[in-house]
Amino acid sequence: MRYENLLYLAEEVAALDLLTDQRIAIGISRGSPEQALRGWETFGYTGGVDPRGVDVARAHTAQFLDAVRGVPQADLDTSGGMAPGASSRLRIEPHAPGVDRRLWWGAGSRETAEWTARQGLNLMSSTLLTEATGEGFSHLQAEQIRRYREAWKEAGHDWTPRVSVSRSIFPIVSEVDRKFFALRGEDSHDQIGVIDGLQSTFGRTYAAEPDVLVEQLARDEALHAADTLMLTIPSQLGVDFNLHILQAFAEHVAPALGWQPNTAGPVTGYSLEA
Repeated sequence: MRYENLLYLAEEVAALDLLTDQRIAIGISRGSPEQALRGWETFGYTGGVDPRGVDVARAHTAQFLDAVRGVPQADLDTSGGMAPGASSRLRIEPHAPGVDRRLWWGAGSRETAEWTARQGLNLMSSTLLTEATGEGFSHLQAEQIRRYREAWKEAGHDWTPRVSVSRSIFPIVSEVDRKFFALRGEDSHDQIGVIDGLQSTFGRTYAAEPDVLVEQLARDEALHAADTLMLTIPSQLGVDFNLHILQAFAEHVAPALGWQPNTAGPVTGYSLEA
């Protein structure tokens, strides 16, 4: 959000939402670390003091949310003889009511998760957190989710948000899978490192035969605290192989974890049975 033209983005999101019959899920965030020093200033966005641009991103997000929620952003020009309408203030068009409920914020810390809840955004938590407390990644992420939901309740929003976590999961169901992923799964564990100048916790990679994966994932505290799972897969292997990874998870792992096929809607997927 440090680099976005906010009102243009609001137009694009609303148009896409209307074209897809309210089926979008748009993820936004501050953005990943970069090589450029305060690179957003090169794009004309100034005024922030945080070297990572957190304040710029949050200020941009506040205006973006106002725009998609229909808050007027400009004055009506009556200098050409146009009579004022019902309002002298104009909102961004097109307007898609409720599109803000289909927006997700990528939060990298517990504090950011609480901020996300206060903004009324769904939570998207990835395979790393820019915190290191000594706790395992899954436990730390589960606490992040808990604090998000508590902050959501305190904020008094009148709808139920969604929470997603990302995982690198590779079911080994063929010799080709074993060649690509077996070494990733052996002795894989959480790691502590530095990203964006912050000590961070990185989640492990899951790569094993389906029955082993089921046992491992059953102990993943954050995975079961979320309602949505996003699989991170290596795009360089191509579309066909990535589809194979997804199908292997859906067929050999998901059902054993309580996920059942969902064909009621226009898109086939999996939902977690309570």
